[in-house]
Amino acid sequence: MDDVVVQGQSLTNVKRPLCLQRWLHAATALLALSGVAFVALKIKEHAGQIDISGFSADTWSLLIVLALVYGGANVLLARAWWNLLKQHKLQVPWQWALKTYGVSQINKYIPGNIFHLAGRQAIGMAAGLGAQPLARCSLWELMLIAAIGGVFGILAAPLQWHQVSLGMAIGLWALAMTVSIALLRNLGAHSLSRALGWQAGFLWISSVVFMVVLKLMAPADALQSPEWPILWGAYILAWLAGLLSPGAPAGVGVREAVLLLLLSGHFAQADLLLAVVVGRVITASGDLLFYLYALTLRAQHAVIND
Repeated sequence: MDDVVVQGQSLTNVKRPLCLQRWLHAATALLALSGVAFVALKIKEHAGQIDISGFSADTWSLLIVLALVYGGANVLLARAWWNLLKQHKLQVPWQWALKTYGVSQINKYIPGNIFHLAGRQAIGMAAGLGAQPLARCSLWELMLIAAIGGVFGILAAPLQWHQVSLGMAIGLWALAMTVSIALLRNLGAHSLSRALGWQAGFLWISSVVFMVVLKLMAPADALQSPEWPILWGAYILAWLAGLLSPGAPAGVGVREAVLLLLLSGHFAQADLLLAVVVGRVITASGDLLFYLYALTLRAQHAVIND
């Protein structure tokens, strides 16, 4: 294992069973390969449900761009995790954090929806980071993104409560965002507040990607389409439902069902279903592209654990 620095001292002489190191690295590699296989299977499964014969070259080009945008947005989640590591006194190079997050995040497609967290735990422990601080980072990661997802969900309130206007929903959303970030900063948790901001950026970009797909695949025609902020909130609520479903890999099935439930009546069912399936293919493709990008990174060898 490459040298690791803890409180300014080398961990070369730290006694860690060699078999444990090999097991951790092998398990991480196996999880990543399994995740890639699941992504490929899901893309194949969803592609069979889509009639792509009518897609123009411009449509294909836009879908490819959206997959690239979504894949790039994963960098924001990696940045959030890096800030959580700093909050827990785990000072690591950004390049290492990005690579670790990228090669482990694909494991969310393995049934159980927890193996991406297990992958980061294994990689971090193999690099010499403490098991407990790593586990706390994973817990905070889930709590923060669930909280910010719930805040974004406020934007979808007009879908269920017609007495709530769009302006009122936006005002409540802005207030909740401001209070959340200010509260963390006042508590001295600056790294946590930055992590929250990066996660919010990811959720916003991913919702915009879906909105573009929805408008492309499901034009409103005679039906009245909700305003974009309401659609953002609906998508993020559906995303959150998938996140909180531990048995669904990457929320597959759960996210789509919630979207169909929330948006039915605003779009033709066939068009909405096509948009939901295409949206899933784009996010899965983006996750795969992010994984492949992470593999090309040359992470720094030294990991500093204060």
